[in-house]
Amino acid sequence: MRQGLIAAGMFLLVGCMVGCGTSSTQEKEELIVVDVSKSYPEKELILQDLFDVEYIPLETTEEFVTLGWLQAIGKDVMIIRNMWAADGDIFIYDRKGKAIRHINRKGQGNEEYSSTSGIYLDDEKGEMFVGNRNGGNVLVYDLYGNFKRSFKFKDNGFEDFGALYQPLCNFDRDHFIGQDANSGRMFNFNDKAEDLEPRNIFLLISKQDGSVAKEIEIPFEKKVSQVLFAEKGIGMVNNPCIVRYGDRWLLTEPSCDTVYTYSSAEGLKPFIVRTPSIQSMSPEIFLFPGVVTDRYCFMQTVKKELNLAMMDTYYRLMRTDLVYDRETKEVSEYVLYNDDFTKEVPIANLVDEIFDLTIFNNDEIAFTWRINTPELVEAYQEGHLKGKLKEIAAGMHEEDNPVIMVAKYKR
Repeated sequence: MRQGLIAAGMFLLVGCMVGCGTSSTQEKEELIVVDVSKSYPEKELILQDLFDVEYIPLETTEEFVTLGWLQAIGKDVMIIRNMWAADGDIFIYDRKGKAIRHINRKGQGNEEYSSTSGIYLDDEKGEMFVGNRNGGNVLVYDLYGNFKRSFKFKDNGFEDFGALYQPLCNFDRDHFIGQDANSGRMFNFNDKAEDLEPRNIFLLISKQDGSVAKEIEIPFEKKVSQVLFAEKGIGMVNNPCIVRYGDRWLLTEPSCDTVYTYSSAEGLKPFIVRTPSIQSMSPEIFLFPGVVTDRYCFMQTVKKELNLAMMDTYYRLMRTDLVYDRETKEVSEYVLYNDDFTKEVPIANLVDEIFDLTIFNNDEIAFTWRINTPELVEAYQEGHLKGKLKEIAAGMHEEDNPVIMVAKYKR
């Protein structure tokens, strides 16, 4: 089957871990304008036309058995964990997929975590920051699992169901840039926007002690709730609002009509303007950017309306994947196909695959995608693979660890 891969319709809450930026994206950048209320024609794109694609099969041994949730890619290593991480396992692989080290510091001691809610890599210092969900703190280890220090974030940092600051991304040598997830988005299930606290959601946070070094102020009229209460259930807009973009950051305050870029050198600069105003809409339609290339800006709109076709398992909101073509100045809905599959099979349920995609947008990697082994083996057996992916699948068993697909910018 030719597998439909959507490059920017899904957003991993723990993305943004590593990457150096490029300055070329800052020159003469035009403001992107998107009408979120319009319907757009569909465009088909081929993955290999946009990116250089590398496949990394994760080595499987008795000690290295993992669901393959990628946490970070550094110059030499990849950090992998299982989906919900209750087992405490952290797997270190090299960039070719060879198993290097299996770390597990799960426990009740001061240097241990009870369960992880995100792992963040400082590649330069060789440090892993592990969010301890139940302990409400962050533990810092080297890449051998040796404990270095721990600290708490403001407001006790990590709550029962995930990190208060989520995602966390490397901003510079001494700071993370973080998103305050407890601001009408993840844990405040109050659908009255006027009751939401109008605080800033973007902060620079010390890697040493977790203190807030700076709040980044984005203007908005009033806070818009991202939670929908309906007779049939609760829906929630859970896209992350921080995405790396070269040596800058794309910051989306859902209550504001402008998506900004941010850097220490330039501060805030408008990047995308959405119309009509979020403050005038009912139901609201939110806009979030994702993967960005020299030509394309991939985005997703999320309407605060339940998707009744997906009510069988989860309460999902209505989502539409868009792409802006900087050459033609056109907006389209899109499907992105992987040409190493020979049969088109569109993905019907995009949101359930949220953990497969990690956006990097650095000077090397645009995004990564986890390809689950049973699906890959089935496609091989049915004769629907070609090229390097076919060679890899030929030697795989359905119980092997997944394959990590790395989409790199074309040089």
